[in-house]
Parts: sequence; C-alpha cells; structure tokens
Amino acid sequence: MTKIGKLAGYALAGLVLSACSGGTQPTQDQRDAIRNPLLATDYTIIDRRSSDDSGKSGNSVSKDKSGIADANAAGAKPDARPPANPDRNAYFGDLHVHTTYSFDAYAFGTLATPYDAYRFAKGEAIKHPAGYAMQLHEPLDFYGVTDHGMFMGVAPVAADTSSDFSKYPFAEVVHDLNAPDNMGLLSILDRLRSFGLARALSLAIVKGEVDVDEPLAITRSAWADSINAADMHNDPGRFTTFVAYEYTTTSDDSGSLHRNVVFGGSDLLPEVPFSRIHSRDPEDLWDWMDTLREAGVESMAIPHNSNKSNGHMFKLVDWAGDPIDDDYAVKRIRNEPLVEITQIKGTSETHPALSTRDEWADFELVSTRGVGVGRPQASKVEGSYVREALRQGLALEAQGITNPYAFGLIGSSDTHTGAAQNDESNFLSKLGVLSADGSMRGSVPLGLVESAALSLLPGQDVAEVGGENFLDSQQTEFGASGLAGVWAEENTRQAIYAALRRKETFATSGPRMRLRFFAGYGLPSDLLDSTDGVAQAYATGVTMGADLTPPSDSNESASEAAPQFAMWAQADANSAPLQRLQIIKGWIDASGETHEEVIDVACAGGVAVDPATNRCPDNGASVDLGDCSISANTGDAQLRTVWTDPDFKASQRAFYYTRVLENPTCRWSTWDAIRAGTALRSDLAATLQERAWSSPIHYVP
Repeated sequence: MTKIGKLAGYALAGLVLSACSGGTQPTQDQRDAIRNPLLATDYTIIDRRSSDDSGKSGNSVSKDKSGIADANAAGAKPDARPPANPDRNAYFGDLHVHTTYSFDAYAFGTLATPYDAYRFAKGEAIKHPAGYAMQLHEPLDFYGVTDHGMFMGVAPVAADTSSDFSKYPFAEVVHDLNAPDNMGLLSILDRLRSFGLARALSLAIVKGEVDVDEPLAITRSAWADSINAADMHNDPGRFTTFVAYEYTTTSDDSGSLHRNVVFGGSDLLPEVPFSRIHSRDPEDLWDWMDTLREAGVESMAIPHNSNKSNGHMFKLVDWAGDPIDDDYAVKRIRNEPLVEITQIKGTSETHPALSTRDEWADFELVSTRGVGVGRPQASKVEGSYVREALRQGLALEAQGITNPYAFGLIGSSDTHTGAAQNDESNFLSKLGVLSADGSMRGSVPLGLVESAALSLLPGQDVAEVGGENFLDSQQTEFGASGLAGVWAEENTRQAIYAALRRKETFATSGPRMRLRFFAGYGLPSDLLDSTDGVAQAYATGVTMGADLTPPSDSNESASEAAPQFAMWAQADANSAPLQRLQIIKGWIDASGETHEEVIDVACAGGVAVDPATNRCPDNGASVDLGDCSISANTGDAQLRTVWTDPDFKASQRAFYYTRVLENPTCRWSTWDAIRAGTALRSDLAATLQERAWSSPIHYVP
C-alpha cells in the first residue's frame, strides 16, 4: 500500500473512532431498541442423541453418571484413549474465541469459521484477516468457540449480496465488506461503520420493518453449525471441544458485563442461545440456565473483563439495585462458579488502588471502558476486580449470606480471529485488519507523511514519544493473554467440565506453567518430595477451588490447629524460569473489616524469604532488549513448598490462592519493535513478568 493510502486509512480510523469507539453515533431510538428485549425467552431444547440431520456428523454420544454428554469425533477410537490418571493431568485451553459468526469479528475482517478455529487449536495454520498465517507453537488441549449470541451469523449473511436478507437498507453497510479486494487499510471506514448493523437491525425489528424470525433463523443456522464444528473436532482423550457462546450485555454507563456460556455436553442443547435481545439482565440468563438445567441441559457462565465493568461486575446490589440476598447469591454461584481473570483486554486480578501493598498489582491493566483506537472512558476500580470481590464475599458470609464470589479462576484470550493469542513473541492482537501490524498496534513508529497529516486531525490520534510518532491507540494496553488450566483425569468433555465445575482450575497470562495447590491438616513437610505426594494430598486434604473446614477431631487443641498449604509450580519449558511463588491471603476480622496480604513462600535458587518483608530477594534476572534473550542460570524450573500461615486464626474466615511469577521477558510491543528494526516505544513497558494464579481455597470456620 502507498504511504498516502495508508495515511487515509489511519485518518479515517481516527475520525470515526474518536466519535464513537466504532461506527457513527447511534440515535436515541437506536439506543432504546438495542437496550430493550426483542424476543421472549425461548426454552426449546434440541435432543441430538439420535439425530443425524441439519449437517450433524452423526457422532455417537455417551454419558457418564453425571449426565454430562461427550460426543465422539467421527472416526475416533474410544478404546485408543490414553489411560486416565487418578492424580490428574494439567490441560490447557481457551474458552473465549470468536469467529466470523460474531458481528464484530466479521467487521474486523475475520473469515475463519468455528471449524478453522478448532483446526488452529489442534496445531494447524489458519489465515489472519490480513492474509498471513497464524499458528501455535504447540497445540492446545481444549477449545471453546464463543461467538456472540446476539445476532450470531447475521453479519456474513447481510454482507452476501446474493442473500435476501442483504436487500434490507440497513444491510448495505456490510455489503461485500470482506471481499478479497476490500481487505486493506482503506476498508477501515467501512468496517467501523459496519458496527451500526446491530443497532439498525434492532430498530428495524422494533418498527416492524423486519420480522424477528428472519435474523433468528440465521442465528439458528449459525448456532447449529457451531455445534456441529465442536462435535466434529471433539476427540476424547486427545482434544476436547465445548459448545459455547458469549452473552454480551452492558450497564447503562457502558460497563462490560459479558459472560461466556459453556455447555457440559452436546446431546441436549437450546435451539437458540439466550442473548442480549432476550434480556440485558444477567439474572435472567441465570434463570434460563436453571430452567434448562432442570431439563438436563448443564451449563455455566464465566464472567470476563470485570476490569472494564465500571464497578458493576462485583457490586453488592442486584440488577434492580437491591442489596444482594441469599437467593441471589445461591443462584449466582451455581451458575457462575468461575471468573476469567486475564485476557487480551487486561488483567482483572487487582489494581494498585485496591492493593496498595502488592508490588505486582499493576500487571497488564486496562482500566477503561470501550475498545479500539478511540478515547474510552475510565472504568471505576471498586467493584471491578477479582481480589476485592473475594474479600467482599467474606463480608457477605459474615452477614449470613451465601458467598456469591467464591469462584475459581481461569484465563482465556477473547481473540476475534479464531486464533488464541497467548504468546508475547507471536502476538497479533484481536482486531484483525485493524491490528494487522506493529504500526496499527501502536508499537512501531509512523512514517513522516502519516505523522504530519494525522497531527492535523482533531483528537489525539498521534502520540510523540521519544522523538518518534506513534498511532495513539488503546491497543498498546492489550496483552498476549491468557490460558485456562485444569486438573483432570483425562482429556474429555466429562473430565474437563467436571474440573471446571469443582473449580480445580488455574489461570496463566499465556505460558503453560503448571500450578497445584492443596490444603489440609497434618500434611507432611516433605509431601511434595514423595512419589505418592499428590495422592496423599487428594486423600487427606482439599484442592484449589474447595472449602477447608476445621478438623472433625473434638479435641480443642486440634480444632485450633493451623492447616498446611502445599503448593507446586512448574515452569513452561518454552518460556522463562520461575522467580517466586506467593500466597495471596484475604481475611475478615472480628469487627467485619476485610484485609489482604501478599506473602512470598518460595524463592528461586533456594534462597530464604526475608521474614521482615515476606519477600524474596531480587534474583537479578535480566532481559537483553536487543534480541529478547534472557539471563542464563537464573530462576528455577519448579518451585514448591508446604507452608503454614503463622497468623492463622481458627475462628477467622479467609481465602488463600497462589500466584507464581516468571523471570522478566520481553513484552509483545518490544518484539514488534525488534522485528521492525525500530526503537522501543519508551512509554510502554519493555518487559513483563508472566504469571499464573490458582483458584482460591476458602477456610470456613
């Protein structure tokens, strides 16, 4: 592309996104239309156990005693499965993936189908919207395509000028949007305008200009195809797929309240996914899930991007503004046992304003609402982060209310290209054509012509940093994150879903670090050195995600005894060594105040933790910013310990989770600059410390 052509693309992007984070400003009628329900809730269930129509592959379906279905891939040999491991294996996957059926992914130029997404997760290369190949360094173990339920599949049909649906005036905005000759930067204005499709369609339905059954029929077809893709690629024992979708809703002030809904099997499924066009209230989603569960359809919802919720995700009132009661709490934790703590749009563990004594609380933060290269608004910190929610849950329990925030933790990507983005050295962001290269991601300087012209435009589309001009974009805050980790007996839907349900899960910021966490009474100090240590831990203690209660021994001294916490972290052989292993403790005191503390419990090199600070000494790990090589012979391949809380009080409610940190490595923006042969953007962190988090163990007196 010529410099002038590239300039035009940037200029259009700046003008449009500065106005409305994607598309033209909606009318008040459009705002009202998209906020109000367009459909009555549908509870129709499709029984697929003996069906071989609608493009289904005719896969056999088996059930375990839990009733969770596992559809075998065509041609798979169940008797060839690897043997189950009673001590459980670590499996890595992504449960937040968008394909061409999501209207925003289509707007970004994504043509990858759910079938392509699963091929990618299994190790094959697929095409980026900009035309180059995307491929993982090693395959994942499980994957779930989670296209937006709202108007799923409508954008490609509206764009296809041969379809009847494309003849509506509102469809013109996406006509031939992703035609082969329209995939360059000059298509940006068209792509940004295309975000108005959902608003315009909603208004057309409200006005009676479109029968809602028309887009609903398209969604049914796309949903059926997504289900078929999952079943076709499910390969029990080797690769697991999940039928899933994203429920996308927001608060009135644009706070993100999105959830991914993941189904336990594929034999019984809803005909239509519950989406924003049914209700904006997440409590209505839970009611729908409960009703389907009574009919044999098992599912869970996983909130994500609480960091962008403007304080709404973990607030202490319900949708109507009434204080949380026990009915609300029980319903929420039943339907939402997990939270996505990290992804491309930021980490939601905590924030420096909330955790003032946590030196690592500022990891890959995106503290704003909105997305893209526009000017998003700040997101309220209180009510938006996981650790604070864990603390608030303790306070609710102290009031006699079930803890709605006793959740487990996972990571995922939120990729909008069908391809998981969890490697700093191979990060392509999530916006397809809008993030095709380093200059579009804001990590590589603009040329002189582009910079001069953009500086004349209104807004702050160009940032001068260190004498170089960069596209000023929220994409610079995006991160190459994350992954979901589970401990399960085998790689099957039944086993992995059961692990998700019992919250024996962990999250990583991208590397495949393995993290285990147990608690119990009388655990020996050499537990993790024993060949049967894991079996002992399972037999005598509880694992991450569980509750720990006082020992049943009636002896008073025994009931006051402090438990032991056994934790073990293993480095990703393709990433950096480990630097430190930590315990994050939260508790509530007798006056009802909640507290938190970060405690280093194991240090690289076997050095001792400083008892005065509860910190490991700096191990001197460094990064060469010329080529991203890291210091040798520093850091450990694994860290493990059995730890007892010196401040434990048997009467005090508390939670504990582990966090492990790698040595520093290059951030994706540094990799971009090195490959482009340009100077590093000095206002971006050059390095980061990748990490993993376990699900909490709750001590319940």
